[in-house]
Amino acid sequence: MNIFDANSIVANLGLLGVLAMIFAETGLLVGLVLPGGDTLLFLAGLAASSAGVAILGSAQLSAPLLFLLAPVMAIIGGEVGYWSGHKYGAKFFNRPEGRVFNKANVAATEKWLRRYGPGKALILGRFVPLVRTLINPTCGIIGLSRRQFSFWNAVSGVIWTQSLMGVGFLLGDALQLSAKKYLLPLVVLIVGMSLIPVAIEILKERNSKNRREPT
Repeated sequence: MNIFDANSIVANLGLLGVLAMIFAETGLLVGLVLPGGDTLLFLAGLAASSAGVAILGSAQLSAPLLFLLAPVMAIIGGEVGYWSGHKYGAKFFNRPEGRVFNKANVAATEKWLRRYGPGKALILGRFVPLVRTLINPTCGIIGLSRRQFSFWNAVSGVIWTQSLMGVGFLLGDALQLSAKKYLLPLVVLIVGMSLIPVAIEILKERNSKNRREPT
């Protein structure tokens, strides 16, 4: 089994593995090196559909348990991330030798948070690797209100998990046995779709910047 491969996690670890990875990616810094949560959620949705057995063999997941517990783990992970940032502060990330755990990445995530505001930043951040893991402790570091964070953490956790798993589940039911044939294109498609909201925001910001610049 390969813990860095989303397909392997779903096929070998099943529901518990999926839930553990969701928690780790949103609540623990080790989540920065784990497989992309977007792909994992999509594959979990497929595995819970009628095409689950055909695609992943015995790894077919319980749809009710998956759709109930996945957002719960995403929300708990976010709360743990916030707590670690609030408790240990910026010094925990200030490691000059670190490639990921460093002040530059925290500063970039803080800029993301201040640019979009807590609500939009937390929702969009769920769909962006690196930001998805760092934004929760960063909220704790900069002292974002716990009530405000908890509200948007819950909203973003539900949107992120249910949307990606829902697409996987619906496509699995629609394609059934053919889903295995199109698995790779489907994964590429869902990853691309998950980046659309972020791309739209980037384009909006670029257009706004161009309008402000003198001609």
